[in-house]
Amino acid sequence: MGVKKGDRVVVNYTGTFEDGTVFDSSYHGDHSHPIEFTVGSGEIIKGFDEGVVGMEVGEEKDITILPEDAYGEKRPELIQRIPKNQFPDSEGLKEGMSVNLMTTDGQEFPATIVKIEDDAITIDLNHPLAGEKLNFKIKLEEIK
Repeated sequence: MGVKKGDRVVVNYTGTFEDGTVFDSSYHGDHSHPIEFTVGSGEIIKGFDEGVVGMEVGEEKDITILPEDAYGEKRPELIQRIPKNQFPDSEGLKEGMSVNLMTTDGQEFPATIVKIEDDAITIDLNHPLAGEKLNFKIKLEEIK
């Protein structure tokens, strides 16, 4: 019987961009283990969640996920120019670097440094994969 909403599943995957560049994989790197999630619970991006429905244990499948079913489109209002003096260690920053920013109430969120000027730093608060079409090769390892 195939995967259905509410099932707890274990999946291995490799995620690539349109040009074939790997951006994430459960086989190696930072996430070198299968992921486990409950189908339909919102624990993972919608397109991946929906992609496993109907799969059988041991089955492999290729899926393509559009931005709206992944991390959304890039939102220009989330690219902001902030005075450089608001960064305590601005000397160590480089364009393209990811940083964690903190709100006044102590909540952390990731940002990417887009541009460094003499008086300001432009940051992008969009998810790094926002606006990207994502391809996944997935293998259903287990239905718990």
